Amino acid sequence: MRFKFDWFMKGMVLAVVLAFVWPAPGAKGGVLYPELLNKLGVALVFFLNGLALSFGALRQGASRWKAHLLVQACTFVLFPLAGLAVLRGGSGWLGDELALGIFFLCALPSTVSSSVALTAAAGGSVPVAVFNATLSSFIGVLLTPAWLAFAVHRGAGGGADFPFGPVVRDLALWLLLPLALGQLARPIGAAFVQRHKKGVQVVDRLTILMLIYTSFCDSVQRGVWSRYGVTVLLAVVVASLLLFGLALVVLRVACRALDLPPSDRIAVIFCGSKKTLAAGVPMAALIFGEHPALGLLLLPLMVYHPLQLMLGGVLAQRWADGHATAAARAA
Repeated sequence: MRFKFDWFMKGMVLAVVLAFVWPAPGAKGGVLYPELLNKLGVALVFFLNGLALSFGALRQGASRWKAHLLVQACTFVLFPLAGLAVLRGGSGWLGDELALGIFFLCALPSTVSSSVALTAAAGGSVPVAVFNATLSSFIGVLLTPAWLAFAVHRGAGGGADFPFGPVVRDLALWLLLPLALGQLARPIGAAFVQRHKKGVQVVDRLTILMLIYTSFCDSVQRGVWSRYGVTVLLAVVVASLLLFGLALVVLRVACRALDLPPSDRIAVIFCGSKKTLAAGVPMAALIFGEHPALGLLLLPLMVYHPLQLMLGGVLAQRWADGHATAAARAA
């Protein structure tokens, strides 16, 4: 499975460029009414996720507790601790907003679709990948804002108060409730989603692109980006590579220490090193609301997303080739 710069990746770039060229419609008070549109977009994304989510697939991988513990520990302990180190030690030269954006990236749950796809392509345990990626999404609804509340309360990220209660309420209303409604609608909607899988995915991705556009519009209109140069992008790329490398090394060592079978190791590495853009953008829109630097806060996630796919694709291809070689020798 090789990395492809598909239409969604191109759409991300176009959404950002459009925000810089024409920010007025998507900024606060614009004709798109982002204050309401963003929440409706979040609800749509998670309703579609609920329709597509099969708990039958989860049951197949539920017994591999060592793998699950390792993935969730990396996702919600190792990554946030690394992000906290950046937030505490890097704010001076990165700036408060960018450092907080890196921490937000680290506090996010794993991604579902790419983790499962890469695991399958590499010959790993798909049930383990499905279970962990989905479990991570549910845990992240509480742990992501909890980590942010902890970091802000401890004086990082600009020292502002973090409204944990209202954030969790909004996440429950606009994220968990649509997800639950999607699950309840599965008996009548699952077959439709399966038949029109590509169309549903297009709607999901277009909604995320709309959220990216409106997220950048406000920061452009308020002049946030005028304070930063090209070095910001370079710093985010370096930070993303270091985070991915840290996760990869720790997970490989831990997998050997726990003596996990090769198929589980592949699933653990892909699930534990990924961060979700599909849920991260909507969560940012709810958690940070009308933050003037929302676009800058999202930049680390938007850089990490293609990097994790590119590096993950290389690893998947390498492991798949290794399996093929081993099979040929055995034959």
